[in-house]
Amino acid sequence: MLPQNTISLALVDDHNLFRKGLISLIEMTDLGPRILFEADNGIELQQKLNPENLPDIILMDIHMPKMDGFESVKWLKKNYPQVKVLVVSMVEKEETVIKMLKLGIKGYLTKDVEPEELRDALIAISSKGFYYTDFITGRLVHSVAVNDSAYEEIDLNEKEKMMLSFCCTDLTYADIAVHMCLSPKTVDHYRNNLFIKLNVKSRVGLALFAVKHGIVEL
Repeated sequence: MLPQNTISLALVDDHNLFRKGLISLIEMTDLGPRILFEADNGIELQQKLNPENLPDIILMDIHMPKMDGFESVKWLKKNYPQVKVLVVSMVEKEETVIKMLKLGIKGYLTKDVEPEELRDALIAISSKGFYYTDFITGRLVHSVAVNDSAYEEIDLNEKEKMMLSFCCTDLTYADIAVHMCLSPKTVDHYRNNLFIKLNVKSRVGLALFAVKHGIVEL
């Protein structure tokens, strides 16, 4: 357990009622974090950030008016890269999760998160720098931890590497088929073969594998 009052937080979500509920969850974690401020969107976040008293972690939604989560994370990465972002959202689309991971978020929770998981996430991000749940990775603990020698034994052809690269974008599989000049059925075949070959179970797993082993760079 972390010492009391060591984590400072900020909440960015356009739903005031949800923010209050999240604060209640935070208070149930027994970590005693300091909540520096709340904001409705990225614009208000910029206005309320104090460079001399930055939050350790910002809990942020994705869909917000004026400046959404994507643009807010981009802005933070450019101006305050030391501030970690934990997304708390109802959005569960793989493309959205991948896009946020590429932008450098440190964790992704759904809004029905339990106090225990929120506590685990805050501790993990504070101590290790990230918190990736089964929601993000599926059963990817093994595949993400594959060592370099094991990877060297995996024979990937150029089409498979290209497929992995496209999996790191927000393109749909139909879009990927167009870019690769293949039929959607063939793209599905490549995807399913990669699931087996790399021992992963989701597109997010393919993307994480590609990033980990330098097939694509964020």
